[in-house]
Amino acid sequence: MNARNRPPGLASLLGAAIACAGVAHATSPPDAEAPARDSVSPKREVPVARPVLDRSGKKRVGTASVYAHRFVGRKMADGTRMAADDDNAASKTLPLGTTAKVTNLKTGQTATVTIQDRGPYVKGRIVDLSPATAEQLGITRKDGIAKVEVQPITVPPPEAQAKSPPAPTQ
Repeated sequence: MNARNRPPGLASLLGAAIACAGVAHATSPPDAEAPARDSVSPKREVPVARPVLDRSGKKRVGTASVYAHRFVGRKMADGTRMAADDDNAASKTLPLGTTAKVTNLKTGQTATVTIQDRGPYVKGRIVDLSPATAEQLGITRKDGIAKVEVQPITVPPPEAQAKSPPAPTQ
């Protein structure tokens, strides 16, 4: 095929489409008017669904995962830094500061953790564990996840109650 009977290229087609759409072309004079934006609707902010905090103390069964190494040293939701050798964990639904007993349902091994972060953000997972806690539970780096039971031991009071104003004095 020679250049005369070759089909038009993508660049030619895009140029034609832009010209037909009435958009100012790159070679238009600088004083060319840009298309009106009145018909374009503003971006709507999509509300983020936040899970409701569970203060019931009920145990839950689900999948636990291990924090990735890249999170070590980063700030967690409670403001502390993530330490790989601590008993910290993340939960979407347990309040920060909750102490919980985590049991690996396959091995029966248990560990006590403190919820200090939010997550995991993977469907079906209920808790992210520090590498040290995962090791205590027998979750290998190769597996990375395990079926667990999370039983809250202590759940902090709601912040509204925890920070109630002092009673008036007479």
